[in-house]
Amino acid sequence: MPSVVIAAHNEEAVLGACLRALQAQQPATPQIVVSANGCTDQTAQIAAGFGVAVVDLPVAGKARALNAGDDVAEGFPRIYLDADIRVPEDAVARILSAFRPGILAVVPRRRIETTGRSWLVRSYFAINERLPAFRKGLFGRGMIALSADGRARFTRFPDLVADDLFLDSQFTDDEKCVAEDVEVTVEAPRTSRDLIRRLVRVRRGNAQLRAAVARGDLEMPVRPTDRWAWLRDVVVRRPWLVFAAAPYVAITVIAALRARRAPSSAAEWGRDDSTRIAAEEG
Repeated sequence: MPSVVIAAHNEEAVLGACLRALQAQQPATPQIVVSANGCTDQTAQIAAGFGVAVVDLPVAGKARALNAGDDVAEGFPRIYLDADIRVPEDAVARILSAFRPGILAVVPRRRIETTGRSWLVRSYFAINERLPAFRKGLFGRGMIALSADGRARFTRFPDLVADDLFLDSQFTDDEKCVAEDVEVTVEAPRTSRDLIRRLVRVRRGNAQLRAAVARGDLEMPVRPTDRWAWLRDVVVRRPWLVFAAAPYVAITVIAALRARRAPSSAAEWGRDDSTRIAAEEG
């Protein structure tokens, strides 16, 4: 039977909704582990109130939290879930039904919620959500399920930010599956500034992972960066998106330039909190 691991850092605004959705699944999810890490809010207490297993780490760090959650989790498939994702009704059962011989990793479809966002943010995601990397990539969905054989591909999560890309790199496209009948909603950042902060974090994390592979610290292929997919595979095939191209390119370039600078403090690696507020209000 499956286990769900949730790495949670200061997620009191959204964790309750996440856990309620999990506990409403039919059949019930047998084991849920919340790995609170470096929290200064009520994340651990909220999780305990739901009667789930709780790991409370004093220092923030997602990789460390995922490993600590794995140490407690017992079941397979193993589902790694972001605390701001509310899984739809029967989503866990449908994800599990997508496993078949040869399939080691399953993810849901994603829908980017852009209602009420700025024009710049909506323009960015009009192109981003159509990129071919998201057809089978495990990243950007907030929910990844691995079979026991899939989880056996690696021992521990490395101390890196890019956990989604790390997992994606463990499997060939033929070993991954998108459960088309399961759709999760991913909240877009509220403003272009929030979006750039998120993209800087992603780019720094991906660069950190690629550098570790280049040094030989990790032995695995990494999905190459396709800098022109937005034009070749999206805009050229959908000419009506040409007006979204300029904001998309501008935001991408700004984030890339900022990601090259070393963060002046740990806070610069922070997530986009605007989506947490939005998720709770929703």
